[in-house]
Amino acid sequence: MDFGFTQEDEDFRAEARAWLAAHAEGATDRRSWERTLGAAGWIGLGWSAAGYGNRSATLTQQVAWAEEYARSGAPPRSGHIGENLLAPTLIAHGTDAQKARFLPPIAAGEELWCQGYSEPGAGSDLAGVRTAAVREPDGRAYRVTGQKIWTSLAHEADWCFVLARTEPGSARHHGLTFLLVAMDQPGRIEVRPIRQLTGTSDFNEVFFDGARAEHVVGGEGDGWRVAMSLLGFERGVSTLAQQIGFAKELEGVVRTAVETGAAGDPVLRERLVRQWAELRTMRWNALRTLGGSGDPGAPSVAKLLWAGWHQRLGELAVLVRGAAASAAPADWSARSPYELDAAQHLFLFSRADTLYGGSDQIQRTIIAERVLGLPREPKGAV
Repeated sequence: MDFGFTQEDEDFRAEARAWLAAHAEGATDRRSWERTLGAAGWIGLGWSAAGYGNRSATLTQQVAWAEEYARSGAPPRSGHIGENLLAPTLIAHGTDAQKARFLPPIAAGEELWCQGYSEPGAGSDLAGVRTAAVREPDGRAYRVTGQKIWTSLAHEADWCFVLARTEPGSARHHGLTFLLVAMDQPGRIEVRPIRQLTGTSDFNEVFFDGARAEHVVGGEGDGWRVAMSLLGFERGVSTLAQQIGFAKELEGVVRTAVETGAAGDPVLRERLVRQWAELRTMRWNALRTLGGSGDPGAPSVAKLLWAGWHQRLGELAVLVRGAAASAAPADWSARSPYELDAAQHLFLFSRADTLYGGSDQIQRTIIAERVLGLPREPKGAV
């Protein structure tokens, strides 16, 4: 298979690079930045075949845009959950009315989304959902009650797609439904930020107390199939863009190793070379599966590869600095207790890489059972 880019792809890349150079610098407000991206047609690339979105773009051009965005130093995206997760799910499973209602505001950067999957006590076991949704007497909507956790950007989101149990007494992946819930429901939805080791609060707890949900994607009871489809989209073009960010972080670690003299240690040098080689391998693997390899274990393999790699990079980031890595860049105070430099932030944040988005243990179980056909893991009372 040819992994190269055509001249048309490179022209598209050059246009993206020039636009980002002209607009990304100084962009700090993430919501207004989403609107800027939408107005210029950079959200929803490739949706045109479905009748929505902005620019027409091939898969390789979408890769070129994602890579240039990662290189540009532009602000982190607030709209990526709606664009990269919900939108392809709606295109695959939504009704025409749902596509017409939700895709244009995502493409315009006007509506932001969060993902209501994980729950307390269930960890990475998505089938352990206990959040319940009860149909209203007139059948026009559901009332959702329960709790979700580790909900990225819920404090900024306008909407949440929620996996809820709509069949009382059902268990595991049966009786689940994929619902779209408006977040602006005072007294019905409460968002509580979770402070992380890094001092930031991008994750949240979300409490639903009879929140109203009018939109069902894929039909009642079909939530598991829709949810699994969405998780497959999570490992697409964004994986290649993520690797551009990883490469920039690795370059910084190597530069520090040279400056501190740590690169003279043959053991550390070997680890740095291994990180570089593994990153190249991940890129080729991502390109191999980009168009859909038909391998049911590909998403789990990709998650296992990058999570462990990034965590090891975080360890190297502080190791090459020696004792200096234990000192904060500024004096701590009650108002600012988490002053961290880039290496310290990388080390602390990457500790969670092997947990969120499906823990390593869960990914290995998926590969064992669904790909290798090994006996299913016994599940008993806890």
